[in-house]
Parts: sequence; C-alpha cells; structure tokens
Amino acid sequence: MCETCGCGDSDLVPVEVHEAILSENERGARHNREHFNEARVLAVNLMGSPGSGKTAVLEATARALAGKRRLSAMSGDLATDNDANRLEAAGIPSRSITTGSACHLDAKLVHEGLHDLPWRETDLLFIENVGNLVCPAVYDLGQAVNVVALSVTEGEDKPLKYPVMFRTADLVLLTKVDLLPHLPQIDVAAIEDGLARTMPDPAVIHVSAITGEGIDRWVGWLEEKRVVARSEVAARV
Repeated sequence: MCETCGCGDSDLVPVEVHEAILSENERGARHNREHFNEARVLAVNLMGSPGSGKTAVLEATARALAGKRRLSAMSGDLATDNDANRLEAAGIPSRSITTGSACHLDAKLVHEGLHDLPWRETDLLFIENVGNLVCPAVYDLGQAVNVVALSVTEGEDKPLKYPVMFRTADLVLLTKVDLLPHLPQIDVAAIEDGLARTMPDPAVIHVSAITGEGIDRWVGWLEEKRVVARSEVAARV
C-alpha cells in the first residue's frame, strides 16, 4: 500500500529521481536564450488570462512602433490561429502554435516555432502564451522578460489567488483601463496592493489598447529592456 497518499496501490515501485522533471525544458530554454542573445533579439513572454487583452496590446504596440522597431510574434492557443492572424493583420510577422490540450507553451514548442518565423530580422519577439494564470509561469521559454496582462475586469483578487504568475513577472500591464468609468465597483488600489504583495519588484503600467493610454510608457519600458539586454550580451562577448 502507498503509505504516502493512502491510495492502496500495491504495485507502486519506489524510483530514484536523478533529474528534475523540468530539466529537459530548462535545457531547451537555455538553447533558445542563446539564439536570442546571439541575434540581439529581446524575447518577451506575454502571459495572462483568456480575454485579458494580450493580442490587443500587441496590436497597439505595432501601431506605436511602426517604422521604429521590427517586431515578430508567436501566439499559443489550444485550437485556433485567430490571434496570430490578428497580429499578422497588424503588421507583425507571426506564427501560431496550437497546443491541443496543453495549457502552456514550453521551450521545445517555441524552438520549433522559430523555424517558421523570420525572428532574426527583428528587434522584439513577443511570445504570446496560452491564456492561463497558472501553468505558463512555471515554464522558462528562453525569454528575457516576463510580462503579465491583467484586465481590470478580472477583479481585485487575481494577484493573491495566482501568486506564482505574478512572482515571476517583471511587469504587469493593467489592461482595459478605458472601461473603469463603467466599472465603479472595481478598486484599482486593491489590485495594485495585491500586486505589491506578490511581485518581488512591483512594476505596473495602466494601458488601454483602445485609447492608447499607457502604450507609450509600455513601449518605453520595452526599449529600456532591449538596451539593457544588448549591453549585457555585449559585455559577455
């Protein structure tokens, strides 16, 4: 009998685990990171719930950076290429990664996606992860930064309910702020308090893909991270 969980399975055999479960993904992430560093491309892992506004933010980013920076993207989804098509229409060379039933992207899926995308010719690669506030936070993809889109419509408690996601975030984009005049019950201060409790170094930008509010700050943040990443790579060469 299994004495640990009490399941009663008499066929359980103890196994020594010599390698971490995620070790294969970690190797793949290191390989991806080497690619990104070599090409001087800033890879951004964009995470968030379904409907949090990830694709809309990227569309607004494309408008703000048109003619200034070269962008590329891969978009993870369970069954459709809708988001990748939207990004293509916005002028961002994109590839869809359909995962079937997997609730997140992993380093291998990202690496395979790179083969069909002219990402080396760009400055910024956005990896739009599968809509989920749990699993994506655990998987390193080789990205330089983690960004979480959190919509004001999701409620004040999300940072405290899903702390792992926000602990790994370098930045939170509080999206759909144009809706706040119509949502008097939403307490933005409570959302920011939850983020302050969960993020090691709280950083939040209020954005609206509709009005453009905060997009300049977001673009400025990306530029800062791009410059820092390129400097760090140059120092290692």
